[in-house]
Amino acid sequence: MKLIKIPEDKYYEYRLQAMFNCYKWDPMFCDNNTLAKYVLVLTKEENEEVLQLTEKLDEETRQAEEFLNKNLRISKKLSLPKKILEKISAMQNYDESKNIRLMRYDFHPDKNNRWSVTEVNSDVPGGFAESSLLPDLARITINRPDLEYTSFGDKMVETINNKLNKKGTIMMVHCTCFSDDRQVMQYLGDRLNSEGYNIIYGAADHINFKGEQAYCILENNQKKIDLIFRFTPLEWLIQMKPRRWDGYFNTKAISCNHPIAIYAQTKRFPFVWKNLEKVGIKMETWRKLLPETVEVSESWHKEGFIYKPVYGRVGERISIKEACKGNEYEKIIKDVRKHPKQYLAQKKFESFPLMGENGQEYHVCLGSYTIEGKHAGYYARISESPRIDSYAADIPVLIEK
Repeated sequence: MKLIKIPEDKYYEYRLQAMFNCYKWDPMFCDNNTLAKYVLVLTKEENEEVLQLTEKLDEETRQAEEFLNKNLRISKKLSLPKKILEKISAMQNYDESKNIRLMRYDFHPDKNNRWSVTEVNSDVPGGFAESSLLPDLARITINRPDLEYTSFGDKMVETINNKLNKKGTIMMVHCTCFSDDRQVMQYLGDRLNSEGYNIIYGAADHINFKGEQAYCILENNQKKIDLIFRFTPLEWLIQMKPRRWDGYFNTKAISCNHPIAIYAQTKRFPFVWKNLEKVGIKMETWRKLLPETVEVSESWHKEGFIYKPVYGRVGERISIKEACKGNEYEKIIKDVRKHPKQYLAQKKFESFPLMGENGQEYHVCLGSYTIEGKHAGYYARISESPRIDSYAADIPVLIEK
């Protein structure tokens, strides 16, 4: 694994192309540039290793969630939000074959010359355009036709075509007030529209459910929905008023992702592994790659643990002290003490940084997608800090042939 610098005299054009042709509409967070000046290159062997580990993790995760969905007594250990617990029983007829299961596993190279996996983005992983269009743009920019990549967009469109046969209406459900959410949906929606699908963009409450069927309620688009592509996190969805979110749990419309994703999305997922292993569901790949994870109450007197919010996203509120800014660390610890059940403790691993230009070190998070259990490309981010958060930069991933 190595970094290749995009030539200074080509970066400006590369950035413009990313914005206008690759759906990277706003490559900034506050005053930080979030489009890396590098390309991440994996060796063929590294790619094969991550691919195999990803698919093993995915097999274990899908077996786990199927079992948890049929054994709600064990699921209670996950401390899911009360409103979700009230509706879990509506998912008992969930059929994996009739839906589309999308996940992304976050791999980090560590100083023990191995991979650490910190979580699975089980519910609404993003980065679709960055993993589909940026690699080819980067390959052209650095003039390396010998490098290759897997396009997430190609894999997802192929999967949807197999489900819908290029017919029907797809609702791209997202938080419509956020442009960074819309760019994710717009990329995939444009791809699907070119396949012949009727694409509707809307918020989670723009769907009404009659019986088990989903209908769009937007003016001039009031029609039956064949596939719901949801990019609104489930724990946000349940705050909706009026309460139209109930139907997501048992709709007959094809879902990507179905609310069954909540079992693995909570970072309390490791707390049910012993129960799963007692009934023969092996979690050995997860145990091999995930740092030790315990309840907050078990970690106070142990060395080397950090705290993470149960439903945190994009690295928010993770207590890596050297990565915190100002008095952020003290605020996190104060909140952990006040709301220990909203956090968990995880053994801190030592991230192995890659070397950039002039000796600058960068930490890497390599997100590895699966669709229907098969590897479906990469979405990576790099940061000068060991915490990969909103300040990190998107970086295209290419693979040596």
